[in-house]
Amino acid sequence: MISVILCKHPKNAIDFYENVLGLSLEEDLENCVSFRIGPNLLTLRPRGPWSVCDDGPVPPGSAAIQLAFRVPLEAIDRCHEHLLASGVPILRGPTDLPKWRHRTVVLRDPEGNIIQIYAEY
Repeated sequence: MISVILCKHPKNAIDFYENVLGLSLEEDLENCVSFRIGPNLLTLRPRGPWSVCDDGPVPPGSAAIQLAFRVPLEAIDRCHEHLLASGVPILRGPTDLPKWRHRTVVLRDPEGNIIQIYAEY
């Protein structure tokens, strides 16, 4: 599976996914960058006109997508500390969600998309 994030500021998004979240760079092309996540790719490309359509702007404050990354339970607090040290604004710090049996941290990427780091317990 390939998921594509449309970016107004691709360089900021690339830096975030590679250097803050630590994703492995798979491919770096002129108009897109892809990161390997298991058998899947997460691709970042500039927002705007292309051969099929014009992506147009995203209204301020809205997220285009929500991504959830699963980590081991013992990693949640370390992830939170790493994100804070990296200057990432946190929407919700480490929180247990008993109904889902998840512990989560929620933040936004540089494009305003919602990112959830979660662990199952």
